[in-house]
Amino acid sequence: MFEKLAEQSLGLMGWEIDNHWPLDLDQCVMLAAPHTSNWDALYARLALKALGVNVRLTIKDSYMKFPFRPFVRALGGIGINRRPKKPGEERPSMVDVMAELFETHPKLVMLITPEGTRAKQEQWKTGFYHIALKANVPIALAYMDYAKKKTGVGKIIYPTGDMQKDMAEIMQFYANITPKFENLYSVDTRYLSK
Repeated sequence: MFEKLAEQSLGLMGWEIDNHWPLDLDQCVMLAAPHTSNWDALYARLALKALGVNVRLTIKDSYMKFPFRPFVRALGGIGINRRPKKPGEERPSMVDVMAELFETHPKLVMLITPEGTRAKQEQWKTGFYHIALKANVPIALAYMDYAKKKTGVGKIIYPTGDMQKDMAEIMQFYANITPKFENLYSVDTRYLSK
């Protein structure tokens, strides 16, 4: 019911849904780009709801306590803790902690905004790639194209370990997407062919 309502809401706003979401995909890292406006979150959430994709967002575990817990969980929050498990151990990396979540959550679509901000970034944060590779899960490319008024999941990438090649494929996909504010958007220029 909510899926149909989300789809109809997008339709009323003139948006079309791109559905390259495999029904048998239970785990992945999902990129949400471009991210130049707060409107991006609305369109992305509606599109993912219409596709039946339940995304989760990582957040510091201290926000998963009272009084924030019910609100954060309702938004798809999943707590992460980087404290060492035993005294004297090194603090685990963010990549390690986030990759481990896939071991304990058999159905996990981890939503990440690789630009990290709505300001223009010519170099994206690449932790998402290392998380997917370490967890052995694909990367789903979600997007909002304001010129075409199209949103959804446009492609699924299976990381090969050749980061240059895989990132070039990801950047090639996002290079053809028009954000709400073009002056605030860039793909990661390190991975584009010259």
